[in-house]
Amino acid sequence: MHRRQFLAAATAAVPLTMAGRLYATPLARTRVLVVFLRGAYDAANVVIPTGSDFYYQSRPSIAVPRPNPADANAALPLDADWSLHPALKDSILPLWSKGQVAFVPFAGTDDLSRSHFETQDTIELGQPIQGSRNYGSGFMSRLASALSDGRQAAGVQPIAFTDQLPLTFRGGAQTPNMGIANVGKPGVDQRQARLIQSMYAGTPLAASVAEGFKVRDEVYETVSAEMKAANRGAASPKGFELSARRIGRLMQSQFNLGFVDVGGWDTHVNQGGATGYLAGRLGELGRGLAGYADEMGPAWSDTVVLVISEFGRTFRENGDRGTDHGHGSAYWVMGGAVKGGRIAGEQVRVEQASLNQNRDYPVLTDYRALLGGVFQRVYGLDQARLATVFPSAAPKDLRLV
Repeated sequence: MHRRQFLAAATAAVPLTMAGRLYATPLARTRVLVVFLRGAYDAANVVIPTGSDFYYQSRPSIAVPRPNPADANAALPLDADWSLHPALKDSILPLWSKGQVAFVPFAGTDDLSRSHFETQDTIELGQPIQGSRNYGSGFMSRLASALSDGRQAAGVQPIAFTDQLPLTFRGGAQTPNMGIANVGKPGVDQRQARLIQSMYAGTPLAASVAEGFKVRDEVYETVSAEMKAANRGAASPKGFELSARRIGRLMQSQFNLGFVDVGGWDTHVNQGGATGYLAGRLGELGRGLAGYADEMGPAWSDTVVLVISEFGRTFRENGDRGTDHGHGSAYWVMGGAVKGGRIAGEQVRVEQASLNQNRDYPVLTDYRALLGGVFQRVYGLDQARLATVFPSAAPKDLRLV
């Protein structure tokens, strides 16, 4: 290896190798995975207000039909007012029936910019939108730090299943990240790894560099074994379904605080209703989440999955049979540890008078209050530590876990 290549490899390796050195204690019992749907998914066509005539008046082309056992494209009833998209019939509906999924409509942030980048940053940072932002401090990094302090003796093992470290895990002790959709051999082979480790020998970073390569190799070996098994004459799963099963294997055995993002939810044109583009994405997401639950095995009973998005979409369809950037969304809380089978949080009748700015869902449950309430019950965090995770945001306990 030429000197320039060696230094480039060393630089690329250090962020991962430094990761996790403060998290060497055994896994905490409950595993938490945050699934971020980037692009702002249309919550109103997923958790559908089928009890609202205004919904059908507002969406003449893309509304999902009211529940009807004789119609395969009809919405799936959850209660008297709300139904589920039919693309989730074989994946999420069975989990709902077991009481392992709850939906929180009218959830989101007070960021009204309707900018993907601005609001995604708002969500990942978890800071008040008033005043200046600290882009070096994401809420999941602060959560990991809170769990590594004081009485949380069981420890936390965080990971981001992303190609680049997401904003939410910036700050504090560095967290490993690894894109999981298309996994190839590590860019730094064993010989190069030994050279890099020798470069740090005798320095304060020596132990963390070695630990980082160990984490990298364990992740690769776990994923490679799954890939080989899937190729024995069986069709390989695709997209998020495959990624979610890989994530399940790693969360089941090695990590307990994870983050993954799923793109493709910006549906301005030809969104579709019971069928079409959005339905296809939902089918993939649902199969992925169901596959994740299956892969977790017995550990699913101590698992919480939070499905969030930066904002919802306009309640009325646009002229291109799609929806534009909105405000309030619907968040999912899933897992064997969840008290689900219900629509949770504050609600209003879905009608024109209840729309935000006469265009989209209002936000009645702040995402920081919602997540803070879940983290408080899962981890037993006291108010002081919880305030470090979500400053200036009191937790809202919806008794979801």
